[in-house]
Amino acid sequence: MSTQSTTKLSLRISSLFKIFQPREGMPSHSKDFRKRRALNWLTLGLTYSAMYMGRYNLSFANKALSQNFGWDKTQIGAIITAGLSIYGFSAMFNGPIADKIGGRKAMLIGAIGTVVFNLAFGLGAYLGFLGKGTYLLIYFASVWAMNSYFQSFSALALIKVNAGWFHIKERGVFSAIFGSMIQSGRALIFVIGGILVAILPWQWVFFVPAAVVALMAFFTFRVVKNNPEDCGFAELDVQDASSGDTGPITVGYVLGKVLKNPITLTIAFAEFCTGFVRHGFEQWFPRYMIEVQHLSLESSIFQKGALSVVAAGIFGAFFAGTVSDWIFKGRRAPVAFIGYLLQIGSLAIVWKAPSMGWVIAAFIVNSFAISIVHSMLSGTASMDFGGKKAAATAAGIFDGMQYLGGSVVGIGMGWLLDKMGWGVWGPSMIGFSVMGAVLMAFLWNARPKTVASH
Repeated sequence: MSTQSTTKLSLRISSLFKIFQPREGMPSHSKDFRKRRALNWLTLGLTYSAMYMGRYNLSFANKALSQNFGWDKTQIGAIITAGLSIYGFSAMFNGPIADKIGGRKAMLIGAIGTVVFNLAFGLGAYLGFLGKGTYLLIYFASVWAMNSYFQSFSALALIKVNAGWFHIKERGVFSAIFGSMIQSGRALIFVIGGILVAILPWQWVFFVPAAVVALMAFFTFRVVKNNPEDCGFAELDVQDASSGDTGPITVGYVLGKVLKNPITLTIAFAEFCTGFVRHGFEQWFPRYMIEVQHLSLESSIFQKGALSVVAAGIFGAFFAGTVSDWIFKGRRAPVAFIGYLLQIGSLAIVWKAPSMGWVIAAFIVNSFAISIVHSMLSGTASMDFGGKKAAATAAGIFDGMQYLGGSVVGIGMGWLLDKMGWGVWGPSMIGFSVMGAVLMAFLWNARPKTVASH
């Protein structure tokens, strides 16, 4: 190779790696600050991942509940819809509360409620005196709705605490870290969920997560702090939509911060689309594998596939955060747009289902894509556009809309599958991914404005 060619190659490599070099304006923190922040987010992230175990365990009991109580997919879907719809409305209602009381208290409230109602759901196995009809179904739907109410505090709390500890130019990458920790909760339930329902009565898939959440709630109580100031550090100017705003935190302030901004409202509608796809996939794919691909949940193929789905979600969160911070310079919409496009392609493969191998590959890509969108919109854009003071309210609106979209795939998807079969599962979700992509195209260059820049 000539000297000239070598020089050109070196210049190209150098230009490629510039995106990973520290950028102008990136905050500098002391070693003590970074250590204390790491302890904070590690504890909080693990608590949130534990709560995910107590949220996604229902999908592994889906088939067992039908077998034990004689319920069809529409009846099981009613339990799912009860939980997702209550989560959606609760997230919107609890966002201003979390902004007012702080993320630490909000996480503890959510964790305690999750423990209580996961135990209550499992104990439903022993309520034979209610029969196997309407009364027992109402019990399970009500308990799962209450679990979802307390679960709704978790995302709000995590985002509220993050907003005070991370500068806007750090949030993409660190949201990726939190996204990966969330996926670890799914990994745990994906690994043990199928095994538990195979070797033990179905109720243990609720008892075990309750115990894990209880342990992490204790650590949250002992370790987590809301802000750097609570640990003796100076207040961090995070340069988001709250920067320069010295007014008090009131319900009117936080609601106005979110509901008067056309960007946040557009993101909220996109999250409704996300919810339909995310929960349409996550709530029903274990049963799809049982009934269509004829796989048992404890089989090695299912276990490897489920772990791959989770790993893809982790990688998706890191991909989204890194690309958003380093390539798109803090813009979230372009990365979410990429995620929606990948959803469309993977769901088209699920629709046609050429073979089990293709379906598993499509599941993996879809998990990667869902994680991209979720970490960008609910996890990061809520902090950016809500600002440190209204981060939980913005997260509540975004996450709430996502779960309201998801609530449609409970009883609605169950009824659709009962009437038309699994052939409609994939295409029923594609249209919502298309709508989400269009909305993100409109927000391509959107960035938050500080008070000083208005």
